[in-house]
Amino acid sequence: MKQVFLHALADQPLIHNPRIKKRVMIAPGQLDFLTNFSQAVFPVGEAVEAHRHEDMAEVFFVQSGCGEIRIEDEVMQLKPGVCVLVEAQEMHRLINTGTDTLIVTYFGIKSGARNKNLSPRT
Repeated sequence: MKQVFLHALADQPLIHNPRIKKRVMIAPGQLDFLTNFSQAVFPVGEAVEAHRHEDMAEVFFVQSGCGEIRIEDEVMQLKPGVCVLVEAQEMHRLINTGTDTLIVTYFGIKSGARNKNLSPRT
């Protein structure tokens, strides 16, 4: 069992943009298949550079603020209550396009078994 209090966690810079801060509630290696469970705080105008993960899917849940997520060639609006799944190998970028802080809770799941380059078993 593990219990954490979000307000007690230290801010860490997000690897894709150090001006965006995250608090890691479950760190890599603490639970099989889960790569992390974190909350990120995007100041107005900040963005996560476009990137992809070879063997990890990510789920983003918007807690507050507004923005957009670009997945491959599609743009989706982010607002409180929206949940978005990004599959492994999909190029994605998050941007705070609003006038307030964007707060996103997210987690990653190892997804090698669903890797788009792998053929299904027959």
